[in-house]
Amino acid sequence: PAEPKLAFVIRIRGINQVAPKARKVLQLLRLRQINNGVFIKLNKATINMLRIAEPFVAWGTPNLKSVRELIYKRGFVKVNGKRTPIDSNDVIEQNMGRFNMICAEDIVHEIFTVGPNFKYA
Repeated sequence: PAEPKLAFVIRIRGINQVAPKARKVLQLLRLRQINNGVFIKLNKATINMLRIAEPFVAWGTPNLKSVRELIYKRGFVKVNGKRTPIDSNDVIEQNMGRFNMICAEDIVHEIFTVGPNFKYA
């Protein structure tokens, strides 16, 4: 089958005795705290980054149901530089409308398909 394009990465180990290179990779992946998780595009660069951070993270390719549950339950959007929970589609429409995303399902689709606006979703 085709190579997976999407991965979900979660930090599983704390901050003690982290090598500088691994620490930098964890910062670039936005995994500063234990139990933080992010969706990332899988390409050669990110796979190499995951290899460096391997002892501190767990990762895998999520299915559509997992992506949907994570977005609906734990999803946040940036509003004026602040993290705001996704509690209604109005929040999404006001902030993500310019990327043609007007509801939570649009964000789920953009992330799962790794579309052109994946970076902003």
